[in-house]
Amino acid sequence: MKHHHFIVNKPFGILSQLTSGEDRQLRKKRFLSELYNFPDRIMPIGRLDEKSEGLLLMTTDGKLSDTINSSGIEKEYLAQLDGLITNVGLEKLSEGISIGIFGEKYTTKPCIVKLLKITPTLPDAHSSLRIGRHRPTSWISIIIKEGKFRQIRKMTAAVGFPTVRLVRIRIGKINLGTMKPGEVKSTQLIFESI
Repeated sequence: MKHHHFIVNKPFGILSQLTSGEDRQLRKKRFLSELYNFPDRIMPIGRLDEKSEGLLLMTTDGKLSDTINSSGIEKEYLAQLDGLITNVGLEKLSEGISIGIFGEKYTTKPCIVKLLKITPTLPDAHSSLRIGRHRPTSWISIIIKEGKFRQIRKMTAAVGFPTVRLVRIRIGKINLGTMKPGEVKSTQLIFESI
C-alpha cells in the first residue's frame, strides 16, 4: 500500500485534526480539512494546540507516526514570552522543570534553550494574541525531544514568563522554511531523512 505524507504550516486558530464528532466544535472551530483535500486515513504526527502555529507532519502510515512520536526526535520551537526572561528562567527551562500533565506532576527532560537577540522573521501574529500590550516580550528557541500536552506553554509559565506566541519550526531534519501559514506540501522522500 502506498502511503501519503504531507508537510503543513498550521495557522493559528486551527485544530490539529480533520473534523470533530462534537456538534459544538463543528459549529465553532476550524480544522485541517479546510486547508487541503487530504486522503482517507490521514493523521497528524503529534499535534499543535489551536493557538500554536507552524510545522505539522501528516501521514497515512500509522507505524511511521508511532516511530516519530516515540523515538525522541528533536522538535524546535520559537516562543515569544510575556516579559523579558532572565538567565535564571532560561537555566531552569534547560535543566527540566516540574509541570502538571492531566493532574499529575511531571518533570520535563533537559532541553536546549537560547535567548534570541533578534526578533525572528515570521508572518504577523494573529490579532487576538494582544502581543506587547502590557509589558515587553522576549523570544527564545527551545528544542525538546518529547511532546507532552501543552508542554512548552506550561514550562514557560512555570518560570514566570508565559508563552504568548508559539511556532514550531523544525521536526528532526524537516524545517518549516518559507512555507506560508496554511500551505500544504505533499512529499514522499523527506520523511526518510528524519
